Amino acid sequence: MQEKEIKKYTPMSETMFLLLLSLYDSKHGYGTMKFVKEKTNGRVILGAGTIYQTLSKLEKEKLIIHTENINRQKKYVITEKGKEVVDYEVNRLKSLVQIAEDIHNEG
Repeated sequence: MQEKEIKKYTPMSETMFLLLLSLYDSKHGYGTMKFVKEKTNGRVILGAGTIYQTLSKLEKEKLIIHTENINRQKKYVITEKGKEVVDYEVNRLKSLVQIAEDIHNEG
């Protein structure tokens, strides 16, 4: 994927970023909610509306795909395109953190 296409997803919302990270392993909506709450130590708690709206958007953009239905729950997993977007965002955030650390350490 070209950088120009990737850039349209950045800067990425924290919700979108965390949901994409949660889907490196196939999960349903409730599983993503638990993942985000656990990984952020309860700092971020996503409601069902937010989860399903974001999952729908990510699927439409082909950043995730629907893998299966289990007991009426859709499971999703991140696509290669989604992983490229996450990699780009991780590098962008690392760059910002480096700038902040450099400035902080100078002061």
